[in-house]
Amino acid sequence: MFNKRTRIKELLKGDKIGEEVTAMGWVRTFRNNQFIAINDGSCNANLQAVVELGTQNEETLKRITTSASVKVTGELIASLGKGQQVELKVKTLEILGDSDPEKYPLQPKKHSLEFLREHAHLRFRTNTFGSVFRVRHALAFATHKFFNDKGFLYLHTPIITSSDAEGAGEMFRVTTLDLENLPRTQDGKINFAEDFFGKSTNLTVSGQLEGELGATAFSDIYTFGPTFRAENSNTTRHLAEFWMIEPEMAFYDIEDNMDLAEEFIKYLISYVFEHNHEDLQFLESRLKEEEKSLPQDKRSEFGLIEKLQFVLENPFERITYTEAIDILMASPMYKKKKFKFEVKWGIDLQSEHERYLVEKHFRKPVIVTGYPKEIKAFYMRQNDDGKTVAAMDILAPGIGEIVGGSQREERLEVLLNRMQEMNIPAREMDFYLDTRRFGTVPHAGFGLGFERMVLFVTGMTNIRDVIAFARTPDNCEF
Repeated sequence: MFNKRTRIKELLKGDKIGEEVTAMGWVRTFRNNQFIAINDGSCNANLQAVVELGTQNEETLKRITTSASVKVTGELIASLGKGQQVELKVKTLEILGDSDPEKYPLQPKKHSLEFLREHAHLRFRTNTFGSVFRVRHALAFATHKFFNDKGFLYLHTPIITSSDAEGAGEMFRVTTLDLENLPRTQDGKINFAEDFFGKSTNLTVSGQLEGELGATAFSDIYTFGPTFRAENSNTTRHLAEFWMIEPEMAFYDIEDNMDLAEEFIKYLISYVFEHNHEDLQFLESRLKEEEKSLPQDKRSEFGLIEKLQFVLENPFERITYTEAIDILMASPMYKKKKFKFEVKWGIDLQSEHERYLVEKHFRKPVIVTGYPKEIKAFYMRQNDDGKTVAAMDILAPGIGEIVGGSQREERLEVLLNRMQEMNIPAREMDFYLDTRRFGTVPHAGFGLGFERMVLFVTGMTNIRDVIAFARTPDNCEF
């Protein structure tokens, strides 16, 4: 069998010393025509394979270059050299794939993150992105484990939809129409009746509305899939294609919703602590090194692991939107006119406001509730004051908003009135309104931006570095 190999992560544990083993991977370095550092992506650490002088063909040795793939078999022995506990004494060596050292773009030296984004198809082979994507995998797996263990049903909601859950209109059109010869109606508008679905359709911005339909039958569901926003935003926090985790729960109110979201975030962090501690240690060291060039006031107050530990051990602060505005208006930042965006009751909190609350004032994650209804979506339950809705956002240090959710409006007449106020045609939302007509219940849900969670846990500062192939304005490479 060709693939009778042991992953390098397992070999480095040292419990196979004295055994003949086979390892496969990519060459990181080759020193003195004798020492091969091999990595297979199972961890950041390399396996040192030692070639005894005179045992291998000279032509074969010349092919051992950075990123060439190799298969080595031999005895695993305790290492006498520094830097590794074990090494492999090579018996047989096979080059599986050559790599031209003159053309391979990732030489064994430090590369900027900007440079690596231009070579995103190869950046997985670096230590930084090895750690980031192992952590991303762990967070995805932990998401499914958390909800499965709680009895939630995983619901696959549509990627193509004719509804705009957020009412924002920033959606990608899906069409099979000939753009060079669009069919028109008598009044000159595009005739979508001739399109594939017989109507105007888009890529989804959220699986929430369909998720609510599932929750009113299964009680507790979650979705975890790609979502899309055609927002022309070139920032370190926005993507045009990203992944969302969206649980919806029947028989939940806003308090239940907040409790679940906080428990979920803490569970994800705990899981990564248990299964990816070495990756976290590497990412923490990387962050410290990167911040050395920054002025003291721009550096992280906590180390990465210390920050995550702090989040685990402390309850999230819970305040109302009104209290948040009062805090911002009483802040030195506001009094010295240091905020770029206006602060007053009724505004949608900007990232600078959110980060002030979590990083300067409370110095821990904050849950803000009771937002003005004018700045929130039609489906959020209206509070008795007639001005606010039962919405909640979780704000995280270094990120700002990481979770957005609400108790949903279960009262049919109130929901209809709100839709009318916001010019949302009830006829097109009949499927959604049926859940209020036939056995309505108090229910709630939230959305967690998966890439923002990965940013928070890895300490990376640009969202394009925590997704394999970023989709942003003017960029759709790979």
